[in-house]
Amino acid sequence: MIQQIRIGQGIDVHAFEEGEFVTLAGIQIPHTHGLKAHSDGDVILHALCDALLGALALGDIGQHFPDTDPNFKGADSRVLLKHVYCLILDRGYVLNNADITVACERPKLAPYNLDMRQSIANVLEVDVTQISIKATTTEKLGFTGRKEGILATATVLISHSK
Repeated sequence: MIQQIRIGQGIDVHAFEEGEFVTLAGIQIPHTHGLKAHSDGDVILHALCDALLGALALGDIGQHFPDTDPNFKGADSRVLLKHVYCLILDRGYVLNNADITVACERPKLAPYNLDMRQSIANVLEVDVTQISIKATTTEKLGFTGRKEGILATATVLISHSK
């Protein structure tokens, strides 16, 4: 029997490199660095993809969009997220909510919070109130504290839409 409610969790990390902005939740945020990645390096959307895939045991983002595939070089992660969410919808599930946490010292994300949430809501065609994004520092500890990169985690709750 198909379970009616499923939960999924995802995590993603990218290192900083030279650049003028980071892309988070599909929004370009001015910064002193960019993110090193095969695609656009959007840690928020990558963690969200993994959470959605994990909720239905569909593998992980690397299996669906391998970094060895030149078709995904510089890919817009909103396109990847849309594809993943279609897999969820095709199996009769819908998103109840997503709760996302980003750990970094910089850039400061509070001014972009609503834009990031709305960007995700637009891709998934859900209400912005179903998307939560929180930002935190690691009190200068670890790679994020040393400003070497960004980490994002995402948790989703999906339910079968009978």
